[in-house]
Amino acid sequence: MVGAAPSCGGQPITALSILNDTFGYPAFRGRQAEIIGHLAGGGDALVLMPTGGGKSLCYQIPALLRTGTAIVVSPLIALMQDQVAALTEAGVRAAFLNSSLPADQASAVERGFAHGDYDLLYVAPERLMTPRFMNLLEQAAAGNKLALFAIDEAHCVSQWGHDFRPEYLQLSALPEHFPQVPRIALTATADEVTRDEIVTNLHLESARIFIASFDRPNIRYQIVEKANARAQLLAFLRAEHDGEAGIVYCLSRRKVEETAAFLVDAGLRALPYHAGMDTLDRSRNQETFLREDGVVMVATIAFGMGIDKPDVRFVAHLDLPKSIEGYYQETGRAGRDGLPADAWMAYGLADVVQQRRMIDESEADERHKRVSTAKLDALLGLCETTACRRVRLLGYFGEDSGPCGNCDTCLNPPETWDGTEAVRKALSCVYRTGQRFGAGHVIDVLIGKDGERMQHWRHHELSTFGIGAEISDREWRGIFRQLVALGLLAVDHAHGALHLTDASRPVLKGEQSVALRRQAEKKKTAKTRSRRIEAELGTDQQLLWERLRAWRSETAKTHGLPAYVILHDATLLELVRQRPGNLGTLRQIPGIGAHKLENYGDALLELLSS
Repeated sequence: MVGAAPSCGGQPITALSILNDTFGYPAFRGRQAEIIGHLAGGGDALVLMPTGGGKSLCYQIPALLRTGTAIVVSPLIALMQDQVAALTEAGVRAAFLNSSLPADQASAVERGFAHGDYDLLYVAPERLMTPRFMNLLEQAAAGNKLALFAIDEAHCVSQWGHDFRPEYLQLSALPEHFPQVPRIALTATADEVTRDEIVTNLHLESARIFIASFDRPNIRYQIVEKANARAQLLAFLRAEHDGEAGIVYCLSRRKVEETAAFLVDAGLRALPYHAGMDTLDRSRNQETFLREDGVVMVATIAFGMGIDKPDVRFVAHLDLPKSIEGYYQETGRAGRDGLPADAWMAYGLADVVQQRRMIDESEADERHKRVSTAKLDALLGLCETTACRRVRLLGYFGEDSGPCGNCDTCLNPPETWDGTEAVRKALSCVYRTGQRFGAGHVIDVLIGKDGERMQHWRHHELSTFGIGAEISDREWRGIFRQLVALGLLAVDHAHGALHLTDASRPVLKGEQSVALRRQAEKKKTAKTRSRRIEAELGTDQQLLWERLRAWRSETAKTHGLPAYVILHDATLLELVRQRPGNLGTLRQIPGIGAHKLENYGDALLELLSS
């Protein structure tokens, strides 16, 4: 028996017909059809699929094919609200149950569930496992009214990750209570360690594992050497993303506040978001970002998981993330609509030192510290690589690929040089100064900078004083950053002093050479990538694009919804390009299903004909 999916003119309702008629898409992507068929047939699944890859359809369509209500476990209120709004717009019966609902509304949703009023019910994990709701589930299961369990953001069950949610561990009880109800766990990122933990903690040992390509070809990756990070960020935004929505990640709450204020002073519409803010202010800022165009959210990693906004045109990092998984997950919030987007990061020696200090000073056990160090080292390898960044990124997840032509190292290849002599000078200087100073002071000795500090420490008398004068201060900073990243130097986190590691000995003895990366000068391009979306359009098309966006914004405000819930940018772009003239051709535009055609078809045709 099928749920509330629209009929298909008397034809049998299939996964493909639901995709076409309800969601408005002509064909499945990747392994979607295979996953949907497996789950609809009653099988368990673990799905690893990148953000924007169509994970939600993998459980939404089976929910409409199977008898009863699908229970979707979701960790964030914003995600539930967006998903339910989007499903309702598509004509699907959906609701959510979380702490944002007053008691009377929550009771009404529970009664609706008991009466079979929903095809999908989104529930917070802490609500799901309460005795009250478990009793409702038991009653539904007894009447064969539970279609499936979908556990979204399944990496939250991993104690290795920064998104760990203890309440997710309780979901391991689901197969014991409901052995006949199929389960699907989904995540956008999980390396082998995290994947194994998901399988173990959710008892998915018998589940089929579906791993889609981790590649997000529409995202351009760029990592720059940090000089003045905020000024670099501002230059990047003005040159490539003026007036566009994006996220800027910072490590500390203070830096979030200061960076948001800096961008506002520069004339951008920027808002802060971090866990230390007043709950009302934080929620208001998130709502503004979701519902309005062109807002830049400056945030800690507390922001982002479950954010379903498809038109985020960039994600920028002013601080180094902890791991490639974190970097991939955070950058994956850009370009969910498949249109061009940027992942930009400023990275310097202080970032490496800070992350290593955080690992060393954490209260975690030695095993956890070793895993964290290995994850950080893998990320540093991505930052320092002279090869294609995408190849390195995908390789971390076990996926082979070739040079992408759409990252900074492909578009503007960095030079490598034999830095052995410079490295030996640097290591010798660290040793001669007693392994008691940070990079700044050691560089002053190398370039022969005189001053009271040199006189005080008698460093102007050292054999290494001035031996690196032919290399600039900026270049030396890049060399020291790479030496720390390569593990030839370590940092005493108590005092910030550099000291030699065992790995430096063969270099000092002349037994090992060291190749270093020299950042090439950035080449300016005539058009930035994000601007090409509109640059490809003719004058009349650009005017139509703006009219459609204005109509969408007004319609969204009238309905109390984010604009992208009405129609994605990608759908508007196809409307501009194809300019359909009747309901039949309008129906062929991806993203316009039967319900949206009924609601908005006439208005769109009027706009397209004007």
